[in-house]
Amino acid sequence: MTALLRYHAALLLRSQRWLPPFLLYAAFLAVSVQAGQPVLDSLGYSAAALLPVAAWLARICVTAEPQAARGCVAAAVGPARAHVACLLVALSGAAALGTAATLGVTLLSAPVASDHRTPVPLAAACGAGLLAALACALLGTAVGALTSPPLLRSRGRAVLALLLAALLSLVATGSPAQAAVQGLVTGSRSGTVPLPLLPLAAAALLTVAALALAGALAARRSP
Repeated sequence: MTALLRYHAALLLRSQRWLPPFLLYAAFLAVSVQAGQPVLDSLGYSAAALLPVAAWLARICVTAEPQAARGCVAAAVGPARAHVACLLVALSGAAALGTAATLGVTLLSAPVASDHRTPVPLAAACGAGLLAALACALLGTAVGALTSPPLLRSRGRAVLALLLAALLSLVATGSPAQAAVQGLVTGSRSGTVPLPLLPLAAAALLTVAALALAGALAARRSP
């Protein structure tokens, strides 16, 4: 599995298709996060924006490989393992991006609540931001897995479904991503640092289920 992950990671990096989502995420942070803003609010913004980026990255990884090469890899290791490896590479990239963004946002932000008076412990805020970012990266990868081949083969329908699913994952009540981000925003109002452990666990379970389903369908629909 390690060699398979390295192969897909190298394929992704050489394709440079990861640049648009990464640059879009950086542009969003540059516009929405400014130095001196309350740290928990800024971490909430950066975590929320990571979800559609993770979904986009998952779709890129699934569709980046030429069909002939994909067939060779699937014949060697099995279509399910090959497909899941693509998604794991996407998740790793999104998690790495979210970690870097969280650390940068923490350093730029002010360790205060929304009232700009109540102090907020910076280390605890950074930890909560990392957990929220991971939850969003997980759920974004699940969205990408469920809106990409082999589940949705039509590019137009898949992109539309990805956008709608990512939006719903951020705003729908009960969504792990919505709970994690809302926890940071609510904590900023009260000056307390929440730990989104339950949303993270729920996002992990949903992602495991999504990857298992995508892998099973990849094996079933493989020629």
